[in-house]
Amino acid sequence: MTGSTTHAERQITYLDEAAASDIGREYKQRVLHELQIGPGHVLLDVGCGPGTDLPAMAAATGPTGKVIGVDQDPAMRDTAQQRTRAYPYVEIQAGDAHALPLKAASVDRAHADRVLQHLADPATAVAELQRVLRPGGRVALAEPDWDTLTIDAPDTATSRAYTRFVTTNVVRNAAIGRSLGRLLHNAGFTVESVDATVAVFRDYRSAETILRMPTVAERAWQAGHLDEDTARAWLAELTTGPFLAAVTFFTATGRLPEDRPAQPGIGRDSHC
Repeated sequence: MTGSTTHAERQITYLDEAAASDIGREYKQRVLHELQIGPGHVLLDVGCGPGTDLPAMAAATGPTGKVIGVDQDPAMRDTAQQRTRAYPYVEIQAGDAHALPLKAASVDRAHADRVLQHLADPATAVAELQRVLRPGGRVALAEPDWDTLTIDAPDTATSRAYTRFVTTNVVRNAAIGRSLGRLLHNAGFTVESVDATVAVFRDYRSAETILRMPTVAERAWQAGHLDEDTARAWLAELTTGPFLAAVTFFTATGRLPEDRPAQPGIGRDSHC
């Protein structure tokens, strides 16, 4: 087993566990509801990862529709292919969110979940979603806002320093969650909803599954952003006393006007 395969498997496990968490199930159900997916729709999932959301989307479009999952990572695409074998109308493609491999005005619904936080240019990616959507099409975005991450501990200075490290060194676009409505508006969408959910963790183990405190803290002290002894003491305190951590998660939906003219965009044509 290669190191890259091991990393991919860890990422797939993380995405699955996050989706199975209480906050994951809650916001994913809300996003699917707000997309208003119907039988026969063509639905695009950008950054589909291991295909966590694709079966539910396929069930919503039915066999008269189509679900297209796009991801750059070959390991993610392979897993998504395996998980959607029972749905012949699900198609997995290699692609970049900044230049989608789809024709203009070729899909009815679009979805991007925890993707924009990692991209070099989120505004370009949202403009690409606008390009590939048909007039009247709907898009749903979901992103955390890591600037809101709060971890209770007697050592509040280390908790603050930990959050600063996450927002400046771990996540490329740490505050993207609060910007979803603005990004949709600037791309020409009518913003139909912006919702915020605070994910509250009162159990260390469940929080560690999502927040990965020991791994991130180790990165921080290795990079010189935290003192190692202080950080280890901080982690030990988290595991022994009453625990509380919270982060705000944003979802936003937008709709294109029915009379929107076709957009040239920057993606490449495909058979979709």
